[in-house]
Order: sequence, then structure tokens, then C-alpha cells
Amino acid sequence: MTTVPVAEPRGSATLTPDEPPPAPRRRLATLLGRQPLGLAFAAPYAAFLAVVFAYPLGLAVWISFHDYFFAAPGAEVERPFVGLDNYKTVLGDPDVQQAFGNVVEFLLINVPLTVVLALVLASALNAAVRGRSFLRVAYYVPYVTASVALVAVWLFLFSQGGFVNQLLGGLAPDPSWLVNKGLAMPLIAVFVTWKQLGFSVLLYLAALQNVPRELYESASSDGASRIRQFWHVTVPGVRPATTLVVILATITGANLFTEPYLLTNGGGPNGASASPVLVMYQKGIEQGSPDLAAAIGVVLVIGVLMISLVNKKILERD
Repeated sequence: MTTVPVAEPRGSATLTPDEPPPAPRRRLATLLGRQPLGLAFAAPYAAFLAVVFAYPLGLAVWISFHDYFFAAPGAEVERPFVGLDNYKTVLGDPDVQQAFGNVVEFLLINVPLTVVLALVLASALNAAVRGRSFLRVAYYVPYVTASVALVAVWLFLFSQGGFVNQLLGGLAPDPSWLVNKGLAMPLIAVFVTWKQLGFSVLLYLAALQNVPRELYESASSDGASRIRQFWHVTVPGVRPATTLVVILATITGANLFTEPYLLTNGGGPNGASASPVLVMYQKGIEQGSPDLAAAIGVVLVIGVLMISLVNKKILERD
């Protein structure tokens, strides 16, 4: 029996299993990735980031290079390009220099204190202790409580006639805590550590679930004490969480505003507790110089990125 070949329609192409897809299809697959549906889920948040973070940051960079000032809606005014003049002005401003020094002091207290306390508390809460669920919630409550309410509590404790000074009596500092140039910023650092501690504890608790129990059992059978197990098993096992906690604490410190604004009445005494964000508010809103405020913000973003990258390299090295 003779088989008559059937001609395929012109323009059609059949790919063999080993033949690669056409170039346009490969480019589209590379762009969309293995799970294109993931892009659809991520698109709303990507749009949110673009509108809420990327666009304001780009606008701040543009403002920082111009002689920018507020004008009535619809008014057409010239805002000439001034180059690096705004950056020279703010970097030479003693108030700005003091604010950046204050935030460095804040980070030197807050970041190590947050890491140490959060890891120790998370390790304790990860053990089989009575009331573990209650303690986890108790540590997290300050994080979700409004800062204004917490500030009221600390003002009650550390004001001139506050509860702490009454307990200390003649040992109380003079001037008092929040009006003392040497104590105002350290006290704010302790306050923020206490407020943010619950979130860091939860991050460490999640990381501790991924540390194999066999490592603890092996270390224990080798005669390692609890302290040696903590240093040689727990600390290396939660290193990625430590990197995240350090970066988040750095970002929190860089964005410090509410605490000095409320606790020390706007960065007092004499700017000893002022933060760069607080100085941005004062110059941009109160003094009507948004170009200088934008320059401070850009410098702050660059500084935070550099510190975060250095911390990441140090903490994640072998």
C-alpha cells in the first residue's frame, strides 16, 4: 500500500523537543521568569513602592539640586539649578552636623543593645518555659502600641519630678534625664530599643526554628555547656536574622523623629537629641527651605545604604 505524504500548511512550523524556542519567545520567558503569575501578585506592591518611595526619593534628589521653595498652587515660578550649593550649605551647618553625630551615638547604643537583648530573650522564649506564649505577646505589645502613649509613660517616669527621680532621691541626675545634654540621646536610644524589641524577638524566634536540634544534641554530647552551645550553635545559626535585625535597627535610627520631638520637646537641650529627620522637618516645614531639607534627606539615604552594606558584609562573611 502506497502512502501519500501530506504537505503541511505553508507558514506553520513544528518544534522538535530538542529544538530551542524562537528568540522572541526566549526573551519573553527570560523577562517573565519561571513563574509569570508571581509578577501579577507582586505588581500591586511594586506600584506602591514606586508611588510612595521611588517617586518621592527621585523628587527629593531633584529638589536638592535646585533653589526650591514653596509657592501657591498653580503659580509658575523659576527654580534655578544650583548644583551642590545646597549640600555645601547643609554639610557646613553646625545643627546638621550635630544631628548626624546624635544619630551615630543613637546607633552605637541602640543596635548592639537590640541585637543582644533580642537574641537572648528569643533563646529563652524558645525553650520550654511556662507562660511562653504570654511572654511572647508581652514583649510584642510595646511595638504595636502608639508612640504617643508610650512617650507619656516615659515622661511620667523620667521627667524632673518623675517616678524614677523620686526613687533615686539625691542620686537623681541634675539636670534631669530628658533635659540633660549627656543623657537625653542615650535615654531615647533605650526607649526605642524597648519599643522595637518585640519585633526583633519575633524575627529571632522564627530563625531559631530553622536551627537543627541535632546540633544542640551533638554539642551537648561533646560536653559543651549552655553558654558554649549559645555561642557556637545559636549565634551562627541565626546569622541571617542578625543581619536583618541590624539593618532594620539602622533604618529605624536613621528615621528617628517622633521620640526626640515628643520626649525632649523638639531635640533639646540645645539640639543634643535632634535627629537628621527632625532637622529636615525644622528646615523644610518650619523654616521654609525644602531644598536644604531634601539635601539632608539624600545625604541620610546614602549614609544608611553605606552603613547597611558594611554591616551586611561584616555579618555575612564566613
